[in-house]
Amino acid sequence: MRSPLFGGRGRSSGGIPTNLSHSGTSTTFSSSASASSHKSATTTSSSCKNPVKSAARSVAEALVACFTPPEQDKKSSTSAFNNDSSGESCLVHQFFVLSEASSSGSRKRRSSNLSIYGSSNDSTRTKEPGSVKFTMEEILKATRNFSPSFKIGQGGFGTVYKGQLGDGTLVAVKRAKKIVYDKHLGVEFQSEVQTLSKVEHLNLVKFYGFLEHDDERILVVEYVPNGTLREHLDCVHGNVLDFASRLDIAIDVAHAITYLHMYTDHPVIHRDIKSSNILLTENSRAKVADFGFARLAADSESGATHVSTQVKGTAGYLDPEYLKTYQLTEKSDVYSFGVLLVELVTGRRPIEPKRELKERITARWAVKKFTNGDAILVLDPRLARSPANNFALEKILELSLQCLAPHRQNRPAMKKCAEILWSIRKDYKELLSTSDVI
Repeated sequence: MRSPLFGGRGRSSGGIPTNLSHSGTSTTFSSSASASSHKSATTTSSSCKNPVKSAARSVAEALVACFTPPEQDKKSSTSAFNNDSSGESCLVHQFFVLSEASSSGSRKRRSSNLSIYGSSNDSTRTKEPGSVKFTMEEILKATRNFSPSFKIGQGGFGTVYKGQLGDGTLVAVKRAKKIVYDKHLGVEFQSEVQTLSKVEHLNLVKFYGFLEHDDERILVVEYVPNGTLREHLDCVHGNVLDFASRLDIAIDVAHAITYLHMYTDHPVIHRDIKSSNILLTENSRAKVADFGFARLAADSESGATHVSTQVKGTAGYLDPEYLKTYQLTEKSDVYSFGVLLVELVTGRRPIEPKRELKERITARWAVKKFTNGDAILVLDPRLARSPANNFALEKILELSLQCLAPHRQNRPAMKKCAEILWSIRKDYKELLSTSDVI
């Protein structure tokens, strides 16, 4: 089993995945800034009379560009996305104000530990994120000496064990492989520790602490019992996620990313938003995990518009503009979120190598169907075709089209995505209630 907490980082020379014909997993990779420069073979049609088709063509070309070698030193401009105020905006803002209160405000009074979906009262969870000082003895006791029966996941970085702390708190213990603990993975470990210690939100996996002891590198995080979103879309657990649950999950993830982008002390870019990094609780609430690729965003107060850095992420979810220019912004997470939206409504993986050529890149295929007026054909066949589902499907695909815009300035901010999804859910529930009455 591949661990959703580690993400299973596979890399190839030059940073481009060498094998997309994988089964059950996505190819995660990073590219060096010294990779050869190549131009993407994409064209745009300025004479297209249909703006929707024109936009769809641009998105399709950008999706293809995701799998071409990156080119450097290409300038691109950024502009602010216009967020109109609305009722949904107020609701979403209240959500993040409450979440921020439970994050920053509770630094002074951690025992209150505010939560919208519920609260916890165990002693570990009332501490500052990452403040628990674990000893090797405690880790060994929690995992029964890393017992194979406690193993719940395996990734390229190491092994994940279920554990129980002395106060009864269930945790996931991420143990790095000693044979692969090199300088590069050490940077990822430190990045995850530093990021997790600064954030706290009900839709992010909680961080309890870490341990560096001799050659051991261990992270202790919240145990989320219900597997990954990808597993549920694959029906690994036997049940089909209904449309309402998928919509709720999309909103949860939007909340988490918006919090990272807007409500932390310094904006954080996750860089690896994907279905296998989204864990589900027993009530199907979503929690975003795996911060090994996370980076602090550019300091807007200093006038910076992006962070120049080597490309990291997962094939199929990568922002094509970031891939070509090495310029990372919060909009790279927005692009990945757009791919995730398509994944949620279709049930398919971002890359389906065993399908016919025109359907292998799921987002490109779904966008084309949507713009041709055949959105219903991309709906996960395990979901019912109903007025409510059909309505939400088209609205979500419309939002994903915006998120997948080739240029970052044309993508909405994550907060705007959350507002739109709240509005879709409101109308969706009204349609459901109307159908029940009829």
